[in-house]
Amino acid sequence: MKLFIGNKAYSSWSLRGWLAARHSGLPFEEVTVPLYDEDWNRRREGDEFAPSGGKVPILWDGSDIVVWDSLAIIDYLNEKTGGARGYWPADMAARAMARSMAAEMHASFSALRRHHSMNIRRIYPAAELLPEVQTDVVRILQIWAEARARFGGEGDYLFGDWSAADMMFAPVVTRFITYSIPLPRFALPYCQAVVSHPHMQEWIGGAQAEDWVIEQFEGAQQD
Repeated sequence: MKLFIGNKAYSSWSLRGWLAARHSGLPFEEVTVPLYDEDWNRRREGDEFAPSGGKVPILWDGSDIVVWDSLAIIDYLNEKTGGARGYWPADMAARAMARSMAAEMHASFSALRRHHSMNIRRIYPAAELLPEVQTDVVRILQIWAEARARFGGEGDYLFGDWSAADMMFAPVVTRFITYSIPLPRFALPYCQAVVSHPHMQEWIGGAQAEDWVIEQFEGAQQD
């Protein structure tokens, strides 16, 4: 398999797809494509990016199977591994909620994304949140709390064990840390557990080692 991703410091969707690939336990080649450099538009026109319209992440499995979009990559790898890797909780009720939360993450929270881009290498002082961003934060914390209360048990993650839901929300955790967004007590150990996960530590180390700086993603708040 070959997984194309963007810069580790900035590319939240790449992080989700990469976490899914690492969780599979299957070997894959990782290809980092620097976003928005002088060759970006030319590179996006290559045959390997054609199925995704030039977007990352994109996963090739051999020469005839291609999967783009992080949630689709999660489901493809879950199927490829026969469900044995625990991408989704075994309990039906927990699995239904996990899938719903992943789908909501996939489709929602545009204000948080727009105004607080992922930047793993920076931590900014706390600042007042825009009302629409605060609405997104409240909703995220609400569903985190419900998942933890109903299905977290003694585990560290939303549904006890590390799952696709945590992979989908991992970039949100990094945003909360980067922008010093105040969190309730229950959310702090969860965020710490996410960033401490070995795969997250590997990604963060890669982000720290990158040379690229994309100015549009630098700054305490994105407009």
